[in-house]
Amino acid sequence: MKSANVSSDARDGKRNVFVVGLNDFNRARLARLRGAEQCHFLGVIDPAEVYDTEIFPIEEMVERAGATLEAFDERIDAIVGYMDFPVSTMLPLLCERFHTRTTSLESLLKCEHKYWSRLLQREVIGNYIPRFTAFDPFDDDALATIGSAGLYFPFFIKPIKSSGSRLGFRIDQPEDFTSAIAQLREQIGSISAPFNFILDQADVPDEVRAVDGGFCMAEEIIGGWQCTVEGYVHEGRVEPYGIVDSLRYPHVLSFLCYHYPSTLPEPIQAKMRELTVTVLEHIGFDNAAFNVEFFWDEVQNRIWLLEINTRISQSHCDIFEKVDGVSHQQVTVDLALGRSPDMPHREGEFPVAGKFFYRVFFGDAVVSQVPSEEALAALCQDFPGTVIDLQVTAGQRLSSLPEQDSYSYALAYVWMGAADSETLAANYRRLADRLHFEFTDVTS
Repeated sequence: MKSANVSSDARDGKRNVFVVGLNDFNRARLARLRGAEQCHFLGVIDPAEVYDTEIFPIEEMVERAGATLEAFDERIDAIVGYMDFPVSTMLPLLCERFHTRTTSLESLLKCEHKYWSRLLQREVIGNYIPRFTAFDPFDDDALATIGSAGLYFPFFIKPIKSSGSRLGFRIDQPEDFTSAIAQLREQIGSISAPFNFILDQADVPDEVRAVDGGFCMAEEIIGGWQCTVEGYVHEGRVEPYGIVDSLRYPHVLSFLCYHYPSTLPEPIQAKMRELTVTVLEHIGFDNAAFNVEFFWDEVQNRIWLLEINTRISQSHCDIFEKVDGVSHQQVTVDLALGRSPDMPHREGEFPVAGKFFYRVFFGDAVVSQVPSEEALAALCQDFPGTVIDLQVTAGQRLSSLPEQDSYSYALAYVWMGAADSETLAANYRRLADRLHFEFTDVTS
């Protein structure tokens, strides 16, 4: 095992931290972490394989990553990642093989397998989750199965395992279900096969194993003010450290902005932190970061747990850096190195920050023009601290973009900071008015 070899830790005092899918964008962020000068950040698996595709040959990826790590002739001190599937599910396999720290595969699946996670949540916080059932999208009687579980229109369906909002649908009538099922049957195999490979590596109860990656969930519609509790578990201690609001475009499911810190009433935030601690302790998740998504229905004053993710939200990295002084990648690296996270609080340049999603709501189109580098540089100069990351290139068809929701396409991500929420929103509107894209072959 590589840990028996002479390591760089002995030569130059630095630790070798491997990042699955490390790209230049994140390498720059990692270099600004506290203690970054004590680490070598090294990539494993090309970032294009996890960022720019929806095809995941995960068994082959795990083997290739293992071969890369096995060939490394120094000590491997940590293996980390910031992406959802397949990166999140690869980490326990790689960490176990190379004796580095993360949570167990079983505890990770208790969060990421949506049906298993709901069963466990129901045991300890049953009043805070929606009615749910699993169903087979290839079963022609699936709608009757859903109805027999007490779920009626409207409801929401999604795969047992997905990423982002991919293949998630609100079902208001039978025609919606028919349309969604057609898409699920066509596309679910791209994620069910790799996820089933992961399930085969784990000790899973028979009740859960019968509901594999080819199944879907139907859930009661929940809603309200959406937010995300970011946290970690270190040696059994659950520590929520920040809450981020998730604001949507009116009348659709597409995200407009992630806003930090949350503006929810403090008693609501406190209850969400309490629920987070309860469920993560029950699951047995340990020595890793997580985030838990909630809704607060203000009218009924009711909190709903939406889902648990087994990683930090990469979308939140820059807004934590702007407000707290460092990206919360700090948490992941520190935990992987066996340290209690050194995450600052409110030491950043801005009191509030947001990540905005610049979107179009087309059926499809071809991008014929994107903002020039000079135009983007001018915007970043006019709005200090702003980061703009284009998601499209000229000549690209929108339908080729990976990881989009079912209703829109994100053309650019924009991170901004400001003195207050009103100024933040106004600045984004001014910036968005100057982001110029053109399209051809547009379908509504």
